[in-house]
Order: sequence, then structure tokens, then C-alpha cells
Amino acid sequence: MYTTLLTSLDAGIYTITINRPDKLNALNKDVFTDLNTALDEIERNPEIRSVIITGAGPKAFVAGADITEFGGLNKEAAMALAKRGQDIFARIENSSKPIVAAVNGFALGGGCELAMSCHFRIAGENAKFGQPEVNLGLIPGYGGTQRLVQLIGKGKAMELLVSAHMIDANEAKQLGLVNYVTTAETLLDHTRKILEVVNSKAPLAIAGCIKAANAAYDESKDGYALEIEEFGNAFDTDDMKEGVTAFLEKRKANFSGK
Repeated sequence: MYTTLLTSLDAGIYTITINRPDKLNALNKDVFTDLNTALDEIERNPEIRSVIITGAGPKAFVAGADITEFGGLNKEAAMALAKRGQDIFARIENSSKPIVAAVNGFALGGGCELAMSCHFRIAGENAKFGQPEVNLGLIPGYGGTQRLVQLIGKGKAMELLVSAHMIDANEAKQLGLVNYVTTAETLLDHTRKILEVVNSKAPLAIAGCIKAANAAYDESKDGYALEIEEFGNAFDTDDMKEGVTAFLEKRKANFSGK
């Protein structure tokens, strides 16, 4: 089904592995096409409750964009390339199902941007993050200038953007870029354990949390008003009735996603 991805579904967790290890999983046109198709599958398949994105091999999550595709691009073509990348990463960010990056090595340039578009990030101790585009006379094009500021603050983000400095997993955690640092061997297991907990919660409520939290960074939306709306919407769901009943009956809730 995919030329650049490996996928698997186990217990509601859909794992997407970017599979170009000989190129350090660099993002090319085919990867973007496959990611877009995978996002369609995530949206339409009710058996998928949450998602992990990771990279193949021991060295890289995604080491960046495939620079070989940049040759000969004029301004208009470059802007179209950036727009496509931004649109696909926005689909990840706004997915109603949690998508988590399990960062298993280099997450540089477009790879860092991909990781930041996920709802949160877990890093192996060998992970490295950075936006080195200025080394090529470029700037990030897939949302990196915006999400890095949102996640770690303007001052440190500006330093990383203009210096092309890489940070390791521990510094990324200190800055709030990643939630946890694990060993390389336990990275996927740790990520799955978190998503097993997430998958036990009410799917529509999770979608509401994602939508409302994302609105905090969208100047076109009133996040507080959206929270009120999503809070009200929850009262029309079977899951809310089940959750309240289960709480009062002192039992575990059995959510249906309805």
C-alpha cells in the first residue's frame, strides 16, 4: 500500500514507520504522499484509536528533507513545496486521534517539524533535534518557525533557528520539546504504554481536548468559546452518560465513541 512507510495496527494503536533508513528517512515527495494517505486511513478506520510515528533503523527519526529534490526549484515551486508540507503536518496536528512521535534518532529540519506537528513527543536517549536550514541558506518551511516558538518559547527557539545548533534528548526535555526520554530499546514500549492509557478514555472527549487545546495557538479562534462549545457537545454523547454512570457506580467506564 505504501512505498515509504511501514504500518501496523495492534490493540487500537497504529504505528507508522518512515522506512527510508538508507537515506536516514529523509522526507521526499513519496513520503508526503504516503503520509497523506495514512492520515486518510487514520480518519476513516474506527479501529485506530491512536497513532505512533517513528523512523526505521537505529540512527534517525527523520534526518530532514530530501535535499536532492530542491535542485532547480524556483520561488513559486518552493512555496508550493512548503505549502504541501505545512498542509500535511497541519492534518497531523489537527487529527482527532492522538498522534505521538517516538523519536529514535536524528530529528532535524523537516524531521523536527514532523515531530513537532505530533500531539506530543517521546525521545530515545540517542535523539537529536534541530532546525539546521540556515546552513543551506534556507529557513524551515514546514511550520518549524511557528511550532518551535510555541513549544519552547521565542528566545530559545530563535537561538536554535539562527544558529542551527542541535540539542540532545535531555535538553529537549528540559525545554519542554519532549515529554519523556527513554532508552532506545524501550522507546516504543514506553510510547505504547502511554497510548494504552489514552485509548481507555472517551474518544470524543479526547478529540474535543485536542481541538480546544490547538485553538490556544490559533489567532483566528476564541479558545475559551471553543472550550465551552466542546464541553456542551460532550453532554450530548453516550460516552459522557457512561462515564458519569460508571463513576457513580464505582466501576470502570466502557466507552463506545458515540
